[in-house]
Amino acid sequence: MENNDHIQTELRQPARDLRDLIPDVWKGYVETTSAALRDGELPAQIKELMALVISVTRECDGCIVAHARGAARQQATRQMVAEALGVAISMNGGPGTVWGPRALRAFDEAVSERAERAGQATT
Repeated sequence: MENNDHIQTELRQPARDLRDLIPDVWKGYVETTSAALRDGELPAQIKELMALVISVTRECDGCIVAHARGAARQQATRQMVAEALGVAISMNGGPGTVWGPRALRAFDEAVSERAERAGQATT
């Protein structure tokens, strides 16, 4: 898996192109996803971890990056991510042992990116 920024950059324009072709569908997707991931009985942090596990089982690099960043944004710890990925491995077998570490790396990159931005904002 390439680094987080490369994956999102690679997908950005094709996503915009598709969004422009099906704006109502895209808007509905964004609204549904936003509603599903906001705090409720389950905190947003747990929902992002769930989404990350699903991303691993679906073997989706773009999803992994998005939800690794979401988990970092929601202050998930590395241990929380690792334990969630353990569920993905137990449910997904061999592929989970490949995609789980990819997701952990994406989370680590997301945390580093956030820390760098926070450091730049304070200087």
